[in-house]
Formats: sequence, C-alpha cells, structure tokens
Amino acid sequence: MPPRRPKISQTKEPQQARSAELVAAILEAAVQVLAREGIKRFTMARVAERTGASIGSLYQYFPNKAAILFRLQSDEWRQTTEMLRTVLQDGSRPPLERLRTLVRAFIQSECAEAEVRVALDSVAPLYRDAPEAREARAEGDGIIEAFMLEALPGVPQATRDTATDLIMSTMAALGKEFSESPRSAAEIDAYADAMADMFCAYLDALPRKGGWPAGEPSRLSSPERVWSR
Repeated sequence: MPPRRPKISQTKEPQQARSAELVAAILEAAVQVLAREGIKRFTMARVAERTGASIGSLYQYFPNKAAILFRLQSDEWRQTTEMLRTVLQDGSRPPLERLRTLVRAFIQSECAEAEVRVALDSVAPLYRDAPEAREARAEGDGIIEAFMLEALPGVPQATRDTATDLIMSTMAALGKEFSESPRSAAEIDAYADAMADMFCAYLDALPRKGGWPAGEPSRLSSPERVWSR
C-alpha cells in the first residue's frame, strides 16, 4: 500500500483584509526561508519566526509545510499561465515576436526565482498529480497549442506537436541549467536572445520543409524578420 501523502490544501481561505495580509506575509516568509535555508531546513517554525507570527497563526491557514509549498507552487503555475496568455495571445504582434518575448520573460523568471524553484522541484512528487497541477498544465497547453496553430496554420498537426514539445522542453531544461549559476542582466539578455534566435529560425524553416499551402504567405513574421534585429 503506497504511503499517504500529506494534506496539501489550505486549512481555510482568508476572509478579511487582515487575514489576507497575514497569508501574504506567511508566503513571503516561506520564500525567504527556502532561499536562505533550503528545503531540508524548511519548517513551519522557521516560517513563523520569519513571519513574526505565532506558529498557531500559520496552522489556521496551512495544515503543514507541504501545504505552504503547494500554495507557492500553485501561485507560480498561475503566474506562468498568465504570462503565456498575455504574451502568446497578443494578436497585435507577429508570432515570432511573441515567442521572443516569451523566451526573454521565461529566462528572466528562471534566474530571478532559481533558489525557490529548485526547492519546489525537490518536493514536486507531493503535488505533481494533484487536480490543480493537471488543470494548470491543461490550461497552459491549450494556450501554447492555439499559438502554434496560429503561427503554423499550414503545417501538419504532428509537426506542430513535435515543434511544441521541442521548444517547450528545451526552454525548460536549458533555462533551469542556465539559472543554476548567478547571472548578470547582460548575460541573461544575451542567452535569451540566442535561444529565441534558435527557436524563431526553426519555426520559420518548418513551412519550407513541406505542408505550407501553395501561394499562401507565411504569417510567422513581419517583412523584416524579427530575429534579425
């Protein structure tokens, strides 16, 4: 019989402004403890001490440390989904320009939150299969799929699926590896631009490899190619 997983949902949601402020302070303190102490020394007592509240106050809203970690992860999922929606659904900009913006925002986020993200990754099995995790993945996948269809309308579905998997998995893996060392703003910009160049060149080449309707112009970029700027 597999071991029971700890409860990861909040004990209750704050109903008043003061309570909401306390929950926000708890989450901010949790981030600070993770960044300074690491996951092995992450405890409810340390979070309470950093918050300046009694440990009983924490238990009013979170049954255990796993619930705090899950809330941090859930907030990250929401932020990532909102970033995908804001950038990729901006129809006023060419698809490749949107992709470049997404890569830059993603790499900057990876570097800014590297320590906390490593800690959250280490406890991911606690909530990987939670309904909230599945919902977040499904929503993000839908946004990306719609973007790829807009960017590559004449390319076969199987090719678009391969392109999506290649781009997203590469961005995640390389972003994680790159963010594991301290980086300057110039290094982050240069790395993000190089990654975006690679992805944009790949997507722009796909229609010419077959599957693009005869006589239909590419919608990937404006007349001046985005990645040449």
